[in-house]
Amino acid sequence: MKINKEEILAELKTQIDVFQNTFKQEHVGRVAEVGDGIVKVVGLDAIKMSEMVEFKKDEQVIVSGVALNLLTDGVGIIVLGDSTLIKEGDLAYATGKILSVPVGNELLGRVVNPLGEQLDDQGPIKAMTNYPVEKIAPGVVTRESVKNPLQTGIKAIDSVIPIGRGQRELIIGDRQTGKTAIAIDTIINQKDTDVIPIYVAIGQKESKVAKIIVELKKHNVMDKTIVVLAGASDPAALSYIAPYAGCAMAEYFMDQGKDVLIVYDDLSKHAWAYREISLLLRRPPGREAYPGDIFYLHSRLLERSAKLSSDFGGGSITALPIIETQAGDVSAYIPTNVISITDGQIYLEADLFYQGVRPALNVGLSVSRVGSAAQIKAMKQVAGKLRIDLAQFRELEAFAQFSSDLDTETKKRLELGKRLSELLKQDQYEPMPVTEQVAVLYAAVNGLLNEVPLEKIKLWEKGFINYLKINGQQILIDLSKPTGLTAELEEKLKQSVIEYSQSFKS
Repeated sequence: MKINKEEILAELKTQIDVFQNTFKQEHVGRVAEVGDGIVKVVGLDAIKMSEMVEFKKDEQVIVSGVALNLLTDGVGIIVLGDSTLIKEGDLAYATGKILSVPVGNELLGRVVNPLGEQLDDQGPIKAMTNYPVEKIAPGVVTRESVKNPLQTGIKAIDSVIPIGRGQRELIIGDRQTGKTAIAIDTIINQKDTDVIPIYVAIGQKESKVAKIIVELKKHNVMDKTIVVLAGASDPAALSYIAPYAGCAMAEYFMDQGKDVLIVYDDLSKHAWAYREISLLLRRPPGREAYPGDIFYLHSRLLERSAKLSSDFGGGSITALPIIETQAGDVSAYIPTNVISITDGQIYLEADLFYQGVRPALNVGLSVSRVGSAAQIKAMKQVAGKLRIDLAQFRELEAFAQFSSDLDTETKKRLELGKRLSELLKQDQYEPMPVTEQVAVLYAAVNGLLNEVPLEKIKLWEKGFINYLKINGQQILIDLSKPTGLTAELEEKLKQSVIEYSQSFKS
């Protein structure tokens, strides 16, 4: 067989022309230790903090993780999934990407995990944008003072401890005192507003979250809400990431100039998850076995909630973090940390809850550091006296138990306090528009309910609101105006109360 030199050269030339260099550089390490959701990898010398790491088998990613401990003899990685799929000696690939989550309108009405992956049955999420999970909070220059109210629909809160858009208001109390109920009622109350609610469930039972989703659907607010779920059965790493992921989703809308309400339920479990991770990563424990940076864990999260000035889009994130106390101890480590970071707290008391006061709000210990700046003018005028009257009633009530002979003034104050307390009771999933709140509180604060028997106060309230909707629609409209409660409007409202009370008696 004769070899044709020209043919071989031509073939070699063609091969060289079409040859593509498929060489790629990869930063690869090897698993040295694995267990309890933590992996120690050697060989990833150039990896960054919070960088994503992929564990592959046969070129397929089986599970991913995040670098959290950068040591001289290896890298500590938390696994965002099932760590039992990883074996000693497996390869770990650094991606060069910082942990980020999908954000955007595509997430509205969806239930997702902290990585932005679907947990509902509505198909995959096709979000076009990704935001980093960790982000530096807005600076002082970009913010403005909180002054626009965020109505919760709960009389006791909107009147005495108002919340503004961009505020961080802590909900604190023992287990089973109605902390989540307040947060969910606030979300339901945003149904007809432009506020986008995000509910972050951290280490919660899936059955509890399923019930919450049913309620949100029933009240037609789920379509504009995002639920981020790190369930009780999920790895601690997902509970640790969940609030930051929820905050990243909120920041997308804030950057569009929109207002967001985010609920972190709850940060006690978040701190527990971080403590678990830190101890497994062999970080030195401090007070109550928490790591030294536990304060920074929550401060860097909650400082991302802000009201941006109009020069920076004017959007806002309002945060309602929840903290669970043990036997009412607000001086424990995590509660005091979060109290010092937030702009006030709603303190729920177990004793009040068992007495039938719902929401079980302790008016003396609860506070809003924004105050009446976040109230409409009519509410400001009506609620001014309310806090003092309630605080005085609580003191007098304790004192009156030991005294049988009371003067007329004390009896009068006690009767007023009882009526105010009764009026501030509210059923779950029944938020009330702020103008209706002003109308009923005006009647109580000005002593117009003194003739109504205590046990019939709730019945009177229900009837009076229906009466106003039919006969005093204009009064309700005028109460929401910036002019507030003018002398003329007050006279009309007073007349309505007197007229209805007379018909209620008969």
